[in-house]
Amino acid sequence: MQIKKETLQELNQQHLADHKKQFDFIALQIPNVENILQKLIAFQIAIPSWALGTGGTRFGRFPGGGEPSSLEEKIEDVGLLHSLNQSSGAISLHIPWDIPEDANAIKALAARYNLKFDAVNSNTFQDQPGQAFSYKYGSLQHVDANVRRQAIAHNIEVIKHGEALGSKALTVWLSDGSCFPGQLNFREAFKRTLESLQEIYKALPADWKIFIEYKAFEPNFYSMTVGDWGQSYLFSSKLGSKAYSLVDLGHHLPNANIEQIVSLLMMEDKLAGFHFNDSKYGDDDLTVGSIKPYQLFLIFKELVEGMDAKGLDHATDLAWMIDASHNVKDPLEDLLQSTEAIMIAYARALLVDATTLQQAQQENDVVKAQEILQSAFLTDVRPIIAEARMLSGGALRPLESFRVLNARGELIKVRGNKTLATGL
Repeated sequence: MQIKKETLQELNQQHLADHKKQFDFIALQIPNVENILQKLIAFQIAIPSWALGTGGTRFGRFPGGGEPSSLEEKIEDVGLLHSLNQSSGAISLHIPWDIPEDANAIKALAARYNLKFDAVNSNTFQDQPGQAFSYKYGSLQHVDANVRRQAIAHNIEVIKHGEALGSKALTVWLSDGSCFPGQLNFREAFKRTLESLQEIYKALPADWKIFIEYKAFEPNFYSMTVGDWGQSYLFSSKLGSKAYSLVDLGHHLPNANIEQIVSLLMMEDKLAGFHFNDSKYGDDDLTVGSIKPYQLFLIFKELVEGMDAKGLDHATDLAWMIDASHNVKDPLEDLLQSTEAIMIAYARALLVDATTLQQAQQENDVVKAQEILQSAFLTDVRPIIAEARMLSGGALRPLESFRVLNARGELIKVRGNKTLATGL
């Protein structure tokens, strides 16, 4: 489904007068509002190919109508999102869920929607039909060299698919670990994993990166071979300058200080970027900002401060992606909400008076430091984000526009009411 620019302009016109009042009011309070607008326009968040359909849990999955059943349809759906919010300009593929049959045709289709290909993701946490060796007891850590070689070969295959599409990074998330004490020799598992990653690292093109993602638990519940940011940092440090640690917000133990982790990884030039989601208990994969919006803001505060200190481009020097599972919502509506929450957190972080905050820190003025942060956090930046969207050709109100245009209904007309998205 493609939305005509004229259609969006007509929808925007209905809200333009109210928007102008709201934007003019907030713009008067922000001296560098034009600079913030340009940063928001440039900031793009990748959409994962596996998040475009209804997710599920071990207890069940309840797919909705009009879900994409091919890579081409997934690209069309990301194009729909991007036309509405102008902030979803990339798609991240999971192999083998989404193997392009014709890379050139897929690239051309993505270009029609003004989309790029973000990091490609390997999958050694599931056995695939016809697979010679099982990953039941791990992949890159496995005691059997045949299993390790199979997993290494898969990752190299994923790199080749990514090259053909113009991607520049490989994300490796391992479910490797153990469920019971004594099942695994921790040191030997780490060494085998490192040796396997080194083989994958050798296959990286010169201008590529490898992202090592960590997770505290699940599907293994006694140990994970890449269980926290320290282990990920160890791997990325030992691998070399093209290896980085990837932070998924839901992959930490409860109440972990993720903003501090982010700060330290940036300090060491080892932060790859983010998989955004939200959680109450574990890896819940809930809508970004739906549970802990203040934490999200604090993370972005560290990101903005760290990127500015190192002279990094906010839009391109780190990787930004949503990684969520939409069990009870329309997946596209959920992705619109998540993207909006990320943009809100980023915009608020741009409002933080870094100079005054640093002075308060030097003076040990705890109250003033808190007031500076909460002043930025409590600012309603939605009119600024809407203005950036409109300047880029998007909708003032993306979610409302999605519903007014009956986008899901139109997708059901084309794809049917009984469809199932590929992937998880």
